[in-house]
Amino acid sequence: MRRSRTEVGRWRMLRQSQRRKARWLEAQSRRNMRIHAIRKCIVNRQRHSLLFASQIN
Repeated sequence: MRRSRTEVGRWRMLRQSQRRKARWLEAQSRRNMRIHAIRKCIVNRQRHSLLFASQIN
């Protein structure tokens, strides 16, 4: 079945926007993962330093 030119155009635009949104979401989750990793690292460092501080006293 042949699609009209406007229909094809609309379908392409829709697909493109969906792809763009998916890519953006993926990038966001990557950024969040990095932030979480950095935070976890900081928390672990603080916990570690507290552990050693309690051993010294």
